[in-house]
Amino acid sequence: MSISLDTPLSSLLSNKRRVSTLKSFGIVSVNDALTYYPFRVTDPVPPRAIREASPGQAMAFAATVRQCRIIPMNARRGYRLEAVVDDADFAATRKVPGGVARLVFFSGRRGYVDWMAMRLAEGTQVIASGVPGEYMGQLQFTHPDIVTVAPAAEQQEPADGAEPAAGAPRRTRSYDVSTAEEGLARVCRPRPVYHASARLSSERIHETITGLLWMLGGRDMAAPGTDSIAVMSDEDEERFAGTLAEAIPDILPEQIRTERGLMHRAEAFRAIHDPSSVQAFHQGIATLRYEEAFICQTALLQARRANGGASAHPCTGGDHDDGLVERFIASLPFQLTEGQRQVIADIRADMAQSHPMQRLLQGEVGSGKTVVAVAAMLQAVEAGHQAVLVAPTQVLAEQHAETIRAMVEGLRSQAIPVTLITGGMKLAARRKAHAIAASGEPGIIVATHAAFSTTFQASNLALVVIDEQHRFGVEQRESLQSKPADGSTPHMLVMTATPIPRTAAMTWFGDLDISWLTELPGGRKPIRTFVINEADGHTMANMFSHIRARIDAGERAYIVCARIDDPSAGETGRQSGEGDGANGAVLDPYAVDDETPQQRPPLHTVTEIADRLQKLPQFQGIAFATLTGRDKDDVKTQVMADFASGKTPVLVCTTVIEVGVDVKQASCMVIFDADRYGLSQLHQLRGRVGRGGTDSWAFLISRAEPGSTAESRLEVIHDSLDGAEIAQADLEFRGAGDVLGDTQSGTHSSLKLLRVVKDAELIVDARSRAERMLAQDPELKESVQLAGAVLDFTRGNEEFLTSN
Repeated sequence: MSISLDTPLSSLLSNKRRVSTLKSFGIVSVNDALTYYPFRVTDPVPPRAIREASPGQAMAFAATVRQCRIIPMNARRGYRLEAVVDDADFAATRKVPGGVARLVFFSGRRGYVDWMAMRLAEGTQVIASGVPGEYMGQLQFTHPDIVTVAPAAEQQEPADGAEPAAGAPRRTRSYDVSTAEEGLARVCRPRPVYHASARLSSERIHETITGLLWMLGGRDMAAPGTDSIAVMSDEDEERFAGTLAEAIPDILPEQIRTERGLMHRAEAFRAIHDPSSVQAFHQGIATLRYEEAFICQTALLQARRANGGASAHPCTGGDHDDGLVERFIASLPFQLTEGQRQVIADIRADMAQSHPMQRLLQGEVGSGKTVVAVAAMLQAVEAGHQAVLVAPTQVLAEQHAETIRAMVEGLRSQAIPVTLITGGMKLAARRKAHAIAASGEPGIIVATHAAFSTTFQASNLALVVIDEQHRFGVEQRESLQSKPADGSTPHMLVMTATPIPRTAAMTWFGDLDISWLTELPGGRKPIRTFVINEADGHTMANMFSHIRARIDAGERAYIVCARIDDPSAGETGRQSGEGDGANGAVLDPYAVDDETPQQRPPLHTVTEIADRLQKLPQFQGIAFATLTGRDKDDVKTQVMADFASGKTPVLVCTTVIEVGVDVKQASCMVIFDADRYGLSQLHQLRGRVGRGGTDSWAFLISRAEPGSTAESRLEVIHDSLDGAEIAQADLEFRGAGDVLGDTQSGTHSSLKLLRVVKDAELIVDARSRAERMLAQDPELKESVQLAGAVLDFTRGNEEFLTSN
């Protein structure tokens, strides 16, 4: 049958269990398999005779099985298989005497040892590869890799459809390779190592992928030795490479590939999955890593060009000296930072244009992004249009509406309408709010996800502000951009407090203009951060006493836990970093050292900690409240109101308070299991305190082992209040294995090799080359394969492109 990159594996592989396991890895098609990259490659294994063996040094040799037996292990369940081999013939080719070694395999499954005994039947020639050791004075290889060699009489196969020659033995069992030379060439090559499971080993994944490469290259997957492309004649090699290149066309323009010294795409896949050398493997990885960067940057630049071609309402504002924005800035009870003034000026210039602004505003927690957003919205209102601010939660939307009303009150004789629209509003109130928005009356609208519904219409919309943009997807953003009845596209300002290194921001948000707010407004004091070992009872008691003193002084305290309650069934299965949105935080898989889930202590829960703290003498007479993602919106609103008023000055919660919650009296935060969170998440949480200008404290409670990576990560938070520095350290802790979309954004992404920290220069190079190419060929008419890859990338990474 014909095979292409889109062919499903279920139509190619007869082993349905393997197909099912591959599907659980996200491997469904041939393309999925080829882009399931190994995370490392082994060094080449040198061929050595048995008498040349050195304990602890890997080697490969050809030998003949002289004896094989299965021995039940009486002391424990299972079996031991022992095969005695000698390499007299192979040793002679190396001009050394032959030797004898023992190959040993252990298994609890009788089926496995019977199968291995069949492969190691007496008289069978094998290629063995492994690390030699010594047991009872005899050289021994434990669980070596084995390749079986077909007997000489069976190496010549009859032509297709022909009967074997008279007297020739019929093949009764299958062998891995036809000759010892082919087997040695195969096992001595570097071997890629894949993330695997108990159901499917790295070796079997490798076998499957190289088999698919054979099929793409026009070879028979069922032929002997087809799990390696190591041994071919020059003529076969040339034919195979040509067919493979046709099946896997190049995506990068040839000029760019040549200038960068990169492989053809087909050659790169082959170098990665069946490398002839370690150098070839790394060259293949480098080729496809650059390909990812180039596709990504091309997609972002095209998105930027598309946005620039749309029309928007120019919002030029009124009199420059006495405009609405100027009056707003003059009314503030504090001085703007230089950063705020610069960003406001940039936004005013952008919004005065007839094409839509597309700007990302990244600012530290508490850096004053809301003031900037209000200034932008007032510019739209002054120009006679509507502005909408979209918040991710009802609590945050209500806080924004209340804050903005107070900020804009009295700026002009006629009050500026500030309309709140949330899904939790009563029907009559929501209908009235929708009617105000649909009327087109100039004003400010604050909404939750309700703004994305079809019932929400803002016919005179000129500006959309999205707060904490990582909570919203591209389809939602586009739904707002289509609201204006006149076909215009609103200006767009997206804001985030999530710290992002500048090179990462360029990669993730390359279709946007990016502004940074790095200064904290005057009056905010640095948050004092302490890392406390939970086993240190004395320090823990002092911490609780300190919190009680702050509460008695009229302040508030957050106590953050990773779980709502004990999930009982499946708890340990979730502690590897998967998290559970219904039951608390999504923890960082990189925050934990190399422990199995069973070795990690159970996470603290809201219910457990709230019950425990209320029994402490330090909190006698203090009212506690709890807040989690399970609570209904009206409950959340009431809980936050009671917390802000001081009715319940201690709030035990999950990370639901991570985004946007602004209680100025909050001065203390305790985060249990802090060693299990991402650094940027800890920085976000910490920023919820000290917002009223008071002294503030963050206590990170840890059970990390001394000297562990988790302990080192917490030291970064302890030593720094710089979000960009923390984000950079966070990505560096993730290491070379960091996969941009999967581990940083939490969503699936086509980017599997690109590393935003280590590949910064590569990304810059790819962007500059993509800009030059698009200047000459904006529609990519001369690069059809690249155009298709960009389209696939955009479709598969819509949220990545705009919403990470």
